[in-house]
Amino acid sequence: MVQYKTKDSTINLIIGDIAEQTTEAIVNAANNHLWMDGGVAGAIKRKGGEIIEQEAMLKGPIEVGKAIVTTAGKLQSKYVIHASVMGQDLNTDDYKIQLAAQNCLKRAEELKVNSIAFQALGAGVGGFPKEKCAQIMIDEIINHTNKNSIIKRSDFVLFDRLTYAVFEQELNTVMKNRTE
Repeated sequence: MVQYKTKDSTINLIIGDIAEQTTEAIVNAANNHLWMDGGVAGAIKRKGGEIIEQEAMLKGPIEVGKAIVTTAGKLQSKYVIHASVMGQDLNTDDYKIQLAAQNCLKRAEELKVNSIAFQALGAGVGGFPKEKCAQIMIDEIINHTNKNSIIKRSDFVLFDRLTYAVFEQELNTVMKNRTE
């Protein structure tokens, strides 16, 4: 795990399974119909229970870029924030990922959680470039948490070493540029 301090919060990079995190909220990269069959969403459903998908689907479909909240079932977290980063075509882009990240942070503020775990939105099934994903998400989180945010801890829980390395490089660059 690597940890970075920003103005008022901490950003952690972790290789692992987001469904096993202890943050108050975890983020699920979702499709706009909110079904949770494969990838990380499927793992969240398997570990947390069908109730997560059932609650999500009752609130859908939603517009791509929006985010909704469900309970976390049997997971250690309290909430799952479902960020719609793609439609049924499973395609995404910069704008959709940026908007989804912003809406996740808004939902977290509404829930009054001080810790949240993100995955690399759209970089799995959506096929979005990891480098661009890291840039967008890190910028959104730093900008948000530096503005009187209740969120004091943001974790990026990344499934593999390659994605971890990409996020670490981007975060090192951003933090270096902020201190110069």
